[in-house]
Parts: sequence; structure tokens; C-alpha cells
Amino acid sequence: MDANGYSDPYVKICLKPDMGKKGKCKTQIKKRTLNPEFNEEFAYDIKHSELAKKSLDISVWDYDIGKSNDYIGGCQLGITAKGERLKHWYECLKNKDKKIERWHTLLNENHVASD
Repeated sequence: MDANGYSDPYVKICLKPDMGKKGKCKTQIKKRTLNPEFNEEFAYDIKHSELAKKSLDISVWDYDIGKSNDYIGGCQLGITAKGERLKHWYECLKNKDKKIERWHTLLNENHVASD
């Protein structure tokens, strides 16, 4: 949180291995909150068979004016994930025409880890 007691969080997602700008998306910034809700959808133009070889990096950042944004935490869904993140990824691959929503705990590390 910033000195004012709040944060200005946003989420970045990246489909890897890197697809360039087509693989990166970012949510709107939620101003002055410690409990944001991001109800945004993103779509990637990718063949379903290729998706199994990818992973989705999800990171949450605190937007700061005039200095670098602060990393809050993140997680990764994909074939290299473990536990619930891996189950979620497999369920999404198995049910390609359905929305599969899950909650995941963010890891507070500089790099998004598998679990």
C-alpha cells in the first residue's frame, strides 16, 4: 500500500512462451483500494492444440505516478504449475467452450513461480 493507506492495483497477464504484444494484456487500474475486483475478460487468438504448450503468467501491480510500479504478487497457470493451478489449467483445456473460474493465492516473489 502507498503512504495514503491505499493501493492503485492493476493486473498484467502474459501468455508464454512469449507471443510478443499479442500475448500481453492489462486490466484497468482500480484507484485507491486494497480489495480490488477485476471482472475483465481477455481472449487470445491461438489454436486450442497450441494452448497446452503455453502458460499464463498473472501478476498484480500497484500503479505509481512518477516512479516504477510496485509488484504485489502473482501466479502462473500452465503445464509447469502444481496443485490447484495445474488442475485449473487442465480443466480449462478439457472444457474449451466453458468459463472455469477459480481463486488462486498470489505469491509475493519477484518472478511468478509455479506454486
